[in-house]
Amino acid sequence: MRITLPFSIRKSRRTNTKTIPLYPSLSKHNNDVVQHGFDGSSFIGAVFNLSTTIVGAGIMALPSAVKQLGLIPGLGMIILGAMLTEASIDILLKFTRVSKSTTYSGVVCDSFGEVGRILLLLCIIVSNIGMLVVYMIIIAKKHSVVTKHNVVCDCVVTGDVFSGTWSEGVHYSGVLEEWFGQHWWSTRPVLLLLTMLLVFLPLASFRRVDSLRYTSALSVGLAVVFVVITAGVATYKFIDGSIGMPRLMPKFTGQESFWKLFTTIPILVTAYICHHNVHPIDNELKDPTHMKSIVRTSLLLCASVYVATSLFGFFLFGDKTQDDVLANFDGDLGIPYGSFLNDVVRMSYGAHLILVFPIVFYSLRLNVDGLLFPHAIPLAFDNQRFYLVTIVLLVFIFLGANFVPSIWDAFQFTGATASVSAAFIFPAAIAIRDTRGFATKKDKRLSWLMILLAISSSTVAISSDLYSIFSSEAGATART
Repeated sequence: MRITLPFSIRKSRRTNTKTIPLYPSLSKHNNDVVQHGFDGSSFIGAVFNLSTTIVGAGIMALPSAVKQLGLIPGLGMIILGAMLTEASIDILLKFTRVSKSTTYSGVVCDSFGEVGRILLLLCIIVSNIGMLVVYMIIIAKKHSVVTKHNVVCDCVVTGDVFSGTWSEGVHYSGVLEEWFGQHWWSTRPVLLLLTMLLVFLPLASFRRVDSLRYTSALSVGLAVVFVVITAGVATYKFIDGSIGMPRLMPKFTGQESFWKLFTTIPILVTAYICHHNVHPIDNELKDPTHMKSIVRTSLLLCASVYVATSLFGFFLFGDKTQDDVLANFDGDLGIPYGSFLNDVVRMSYGAHLILVFPIVFYSLRLNVDGLLFPHAIPLAFDNQRFYLVTIVLLVFIFLGANFVPSIWDAFQFTGATASVSAAFIFPAAIAIRDTRGFATKKDKRLSWLMILLAISSSTVAISSDLYSIFSSEAGATART
């Protein structure tokens, strides 16, 4: 059924760049807009959508971070990261209300003008594209650790989950190859093409973020499956005496081990990034006054999952915990049905990322449209533009994941700055500039802290990535 856009919304869209929603805001009580069969999203649906935005691939890097820091400081930093993220979103929501904006870019435009709006949109677009490309790579991968830090997706990437991969002349079988053998349909490009056509494209066709609430709930459930399996295996092995208590504090063996502690900063600082989807979710709520509670509930849920994953992952594997804990599930767990549990973990993780993809894609499409068509009518009311932007972005991500080898290195560096800028630097800068005279002293102190952590995170991530690249090149030269 075609929906006719009221004149008042069309006029607002043309004249006000601060209100550029993908779908007309319900939470602003716009009585002109009547959407058949939809009277606003529920509290629980919004919680699942925001939680899925948070719990992406970064969950697999947290046990390694805790290994570096020790159990007590590591878990404390995970909780501190949640508190810092809540503070940044709270600042963002405060200035959203006072500026009467309906988008993140609108809030930035109110403080920094059109240049600030464009810079924010570019940061979100680069960050989201990086996440989605890397998600596609992970979905098709299961072995061969490539890099130490990938702030684009806040994780360390391992090779093929479903298909196989080659690394240094050795072939590693994916789950489907292990089950059914090598076939044309089990190769990486074909599997990703089928996934894009059968899963990503249908889910990307939804015009409201609330329509993804069920897939988001399933995605969170799959993350919980990983936690439950890890906890179960750790408990079993602790009872039979094959593992001991995890190390509570960091272990110092020299100057290198001390500096290695700082490499955990990018992982912990970016673990809760979800700011790009706060406004789309807020705009569809039945009651916008619930948004603050939704943010808190989502962060509490995700922090619980993160703490449990880090605790039981480090408990199970100890100092043998890999940079990506999924790599630990490639070997023998030393328990009955260990191989079966390995497959369940890998499959649930791959399915989890597949279901995270559309919620991040929603934000990407929204911001690309806002950048390219700032004065056009909402994207949901323009079928031709909606499907054109959707298909072009999906094709670009697919080609980038499959046929551009250097795209990985590029996104490592852009993601190190783009994602932390969108999550912390822009909200902090809004509070410090305080064009509306609304920020408190506490807001400004927290804002300076966020900027300090964001700059530190980016510096450490970029330095670590450069060191990894040069070390790899030096190693390759030495072998030849």
